[in-house]
Amino acid sequence: MTLLLAFDTATPQVSVALHDGEQVLVELVSDRAMKHGEQLAPLIAAALEQAGAVRQDLTAVAVGAGPGPFTGLRVGLVTARTLGFALDIPVYAACSLDVIAVEAAATVASGPFTVATDARRKEVYLASYSAEGHRLSGPVVIRPEEAATDEPTAGEGALLYPDAFPNAFGPTRPSAGWLAHAVSEELLELMDPEPLYLRRPDAVASAQR
Repeated sequence: MTLLLAFDTATPQVSVALHDGEQVLVELVSDRAMKHGEQLAPLIAAALEQAGAVRQDLTAVAVGAGPGPFTGLRVGLVTARTLGFALDIPVYAACSLDVIAVEAAATVASGPFTVATDARRKEVYLASYSAEGHRLSGPVVIRPEEAATDEPTAGEGALLYPDAFPNAFGPTRPSAGWLAHAVSEELLELMDPEPLYLRRPDAVASAQR
């Protein structure tokens, strides 16, 4: 039996899903923003309970690697690696923008498009994709006005900066269900479970004088 646990913590919310190799069994999303550390473990437990499974039934873990805020990504990646080590199962990671792109390509895209997510500080994380959802460039962190495009744009960045991305479409945040589907069907490039920060974390040790 295949049972893939997938989750993403690259946005203010946490998304968790279980996939049996053919379909998504459960998908849950946190109801409180910016509470990754408090919400991820209970959501995983709730998903397993709804699927009638226990942690020992898991055969693999998939996790969104960002780009995203330092704290949220760290919670997700550490949890994924810990589960992989404790259960002796493989851990797969994927760019969270690629997950949005896979969903957009499957549901709304009819040509090339862009994905832009919120990077805070009046910036976005940006990548461009073919109609099939294959990444053509990026991800980068950039100011919206420098990345302005008339291409259809998925992701929260299009809603936050409509002047730069006037043709918003498709999903706004990465879905754990689509992450699980994409990993199961090998629809995106897999990577090591290391975070894609794209910029230095805000909290850094002060240099000695």
